[in-house]
Amino acid sequence: MTPPPPSSSWRAALEPLMPVASGSLPRSSGTRPMALQWELREQVSRTSHQWGGPATRTVPAGSVGRRPGADAYRLGVRPVSRSASGNWTRSSLSWSNLPYQGSAAALDPAHHLWFTQFAALHRPIRDVYAGRESDWIYLDDYQSPLLWQLLAGADALGIAFVGGSGASKGATITVAPRATLRLDATLDATVDGDAVVLSPRLGFDGLDCPLGIVATIGDHGAYCAALGREPNITVAPLAPPTVAARATPPAAARVASSDLARMLTAGQSIRIPASGAAEFFSDLYPRLQRSIGITSSNASVSLPELPAAQLVLAASFTPRHTLTLSWFWDYGHDRIPAGPAAHGDAAPSVDPTLEAAVLAVAGPHLTSLATTVLRGIDAAEFTAHSLVALEGMAGVQVERTGKHPDYRELTELPHLSIRTIETEQRDWFDLGVLVTVGDKEIPFGPLFEALARGRRKLLMVDGSYLSLQQPQFERLNELIAESRDLAEWETGPRISRVHASLWSDFEDLADETHEAVAWRAAAQGLLDTTTIPSVPHRLSATLRPYQQQGLDWLIFLYEHGLGGVLADDMGLGKTMQTLGLLAHATAQRGDGPPFLVVAPTSVVPTWVSEAARFAPGLRVAEITTARAASKQTVADVDPSIDVVVTSYGLFRRDIQNYHSREWAGLILDEAQFVKNRLSAVHQCARDLNTPFTLAITGTPLENNLMELWSIFSLVAPGLFASPRRFGEEYARPIESGNKERLARLRRRIRPLMMRRTKDRVAAELPPKQEQVIMVELEAQHRRLYDTALQRERQKLLGLIDDVDRNRMIIFRSLTLLRMLSLDASLVDGAHAGIPSSKLAITIDHLSEAIAEGHRSLVFSQFTSYLSIVAARLEASGIPYVYLDGSTTNRAEVIASFRDGEAPVFLISLKAGGFGLTLTEADYVFLLDPWWNPAAEAQAVDRTHRIGQSHTVMVYRMIAADTIEEKVLALGKKKGELFTSVMDDGAAFSSALTADDIRGLID
Repeated sequence: MTPPPPSSSWRAALEPLMPVASGSLPRSSGTRPMALQWELREQVSRTSHQWGGPATRTVPAGSVGRRPGADAYRLGVRPVSRSASGNWTRSSLSWSNLPYQGSAAALDPAHHLWFTQFAALHRPIRDVYAGRESDWIYLDDYQSPLLWQLLAGADALGIAFVGGSGASKGATITVAPRATLRLDATLDATVDGDAVVLSPRLGFDGLDCPLGIVATIGDHGAYCAALGREPNITVAPLAPPTVAARATPPAAARVASSDLARMLTAGQSIRIPASGAAEFFSDLYPRLQRSIGITSSNASVSLPELPAAQLVLAASFTPRHTLTLSWFWDYGHDRIPAGPAAHGDAAPSVDPTLEAAVLAVAGPHLTSLATTVLRGIDAAEFTAHSLVALEGMAGVQVERTGKHPDYRELTELPHLSIRTIETEQRDWFDLGVLVTVGDKEIPFGPLFEALARGRRKLLMVDGSYLSLQQPQFERLNELIAESRDLAEWETGPRISRVHASLWSDFEDLADETHEAVAWRAAAQGLLDTTTIPSVPHRLSATLRPYQQQGLDWLIFLYEHGLGGVLADDMGLGKTMQTLGLLAHATAQRGDGPPFLVVAPTSVVPTWVSEAARFAPGLRVAEITTARAASKQTVADVDPSIDVVVTSYGLFRRDIQNYHSREWAGLILDEAQFVKNRLSAVHQCARDLNTPFTLAITGTPLENNLMELWSIFSLVAPGLFASPRRFGEEYARPIESGNKERLARLRRRIRPLMMRRTKDRVAAELPPKQEQVIMVELEAQHRRLYDTALQRERQKLLGLIDDVDRNRMIIFRSLTLLRMLSLDASLVDGAHAGIPSSKLAITIDHLSEAIAEGHRSLVFSQFTSYLSIVAARLEASGIPYVYLDGSTTNRAEVIASFRDGEAPVFLISLKAGGFGLTLTEADYVFLLDPWWNPAAEAQAVDRTHRIGQSHTVMVYRMIAADTIEEKVLALGKKKGELFTSVMDDGAAFSSALTADDIRGLID
């Protein structure tokens, strides 16, 4: 830190910080000050022997007004400097050589910089060929309002403004704070009556410009030049438009301002005959008075009073109990926003006194003058109370748009009782608490949720609402406080139509039950699925018996308002069965909201093509990534469309637009995409308001039973308890081998899930033979792997006691070992010289298959390894095609394989696990095992599906004595879990535990 100055020099230290008085800035010694010389010049046409355009000349001394022969007047300025004799002289200075005159002419540096900036601000609009006018630049041409900042700064720098020659000699130059344009109304008596003459007037700080030359500077300023014995030139920025003008579109406001400026410059007036005066004062006068301003300088015209201000509330009602409030001031023909402007500043008042009086009366009912969006109970309360009060208030006008419920508050005391009743919810029936207010029955579910969340009021779907701050609800609040967890608290006996088998259990225990009539019909139908009627299909295809059965089941669920899971094995025509449902439902209901199909991006085109092929009568709209990029969303879809198909990614990103539309049903294809209940896409699907949801997936269970809960929570909300309860009652007991709980789970889901396997319903399908090929690592490769295994084992043994916390580190180590099992160069390029035994064996098998006329699919989890395989195929002269997540021409690549251009198709497991039908291939090579056997099965069944005529050979390439063997064993356990739940096998644990990880590294 610099030490403080000695006490004797404190004044010298503070002197530089003192403000300098205007015009007294110090100048460098020996330099010449500069001034800006102003001169009014008249523009005249050039003679024929002179080149290009008009010329200007000095207005001669003694001139007062416009002179004959002058086309127009321009206000010119040029730089001058003080001579040795003390006079202001141009000398050799000009705008063109100004940048080079600073030091050579000994000009004051600060002045020279200011003049340079002044010229630069003008230069963008100067003509390239200035001709003989290079000594002058004209303020009339300045388009930038920054001009006023420069002129204001000249005084602080001590730059003088001086008059020029001729009539401008000795003129006083004044830069006023503000100039205003207005119209002056006067009467002119004629034989036809008194005409009203409107003349433009220019004023500076409230005083009109004296007779002289007036003109505008760009669209932001104006000047007045009064010549004669005491000439003066006044310039000023134009005042901003009035409030009403600000409410006008900017382009229109600029046009009006420029037209008035041209009238002013040309000295024009507008004459309104006596016959048009009434029309003028009724239609045009209010707008002109607020936007431009009209006075009568000689009081010859009696100007009428403007209409009183009226506060307008535009109340816009939209679905989902949403109310948007926008406030305006209405002054006859003008409507001005009353709240803050877009930049946040409050809009200025036209009539502050009147506006304040209106606001004083309406104040208790105003939320804010800013545009406000109210939702739910806030919208209901404002509509029922404040909106009604404002509609009957003087000085206030309410404009309602959109439909809204009949909002009303239930003020009677609530009555609590126990009985059985069907609720307003589609699938729920309460068998416990019922609340009645007057003759209105309140569903207990929404009531309980509102109490649990501490809400003060409850809004029902019909618009009625009630206060929850009443003694009758105190005991319920106590129960809620004790429960602590809204999701886990039981509201009492409560049952849904999807609880068909659970209802049977309840009947076994109860002496007598009284279920609702609607429940009896739906539940009985679910318990006896053999009575499902067969419905003629509307598809352009011949359905197999099992496909007709599946279609009948789907139609049965849809007509009962129940969702389900179509879990047929891969390749059995789930898409076609679903299209049959959509065609049937569309034909039965006629016009109505569309169905929404959400699928992986790669599968969306398949839905569109399959619909065109099998159900050409369906009107299908496709929302794709390309259309989204062009800013077309589901909001743009034609209302007459029957089916909208989109991807999971676009569905999630544009969920607000999907919420804003009505849907006949939601179809979730490859529903394993929503298996994680915490994911955003699962939440979007759960919150979408639709009467019917169908999940389509060959693998509703991939890793653990909670995935099954997540899917059923969408198609049958309430079939199972909360995730915690499901884990306690089903997941953990089944994983521990509890066969009774497994049987109960199957019984619960049987009515709502249909699953057929290929070996049962497609006996004509050729067999699928699977073989595990154990590959011994080359000696150098083995040493490297064993060394890495020991290192990673030591790391993992300290982490597996807390799997959840260290999951990412654990899987990173396991993935490294998996990559090293494939090829050492995947881990470190320095090991590229170590041969890969698996690669060599794979190429040998592919070559043999090609020689025998077979075509092959080659899958790997690692695209980097697929690239190595591709390079070896090229070196061996074997044609191939390639597909991974980065492939942009997916359809072209698939078509080239189907057309026989290459015998080998390299596919990443993630990119090719669904949405492909490749029955042209009959060999499948899985280069590395994956944790999830369902994903592998999906890949294999790209070729083992309806349409395949050859035996499918599946080869799993496993590096012996590596982590790949452990992964294969773990996948087998997960496959057994799937079979135990879906296909009547034994139950095994599927969660990745510490013991599982020990088994992987031992």
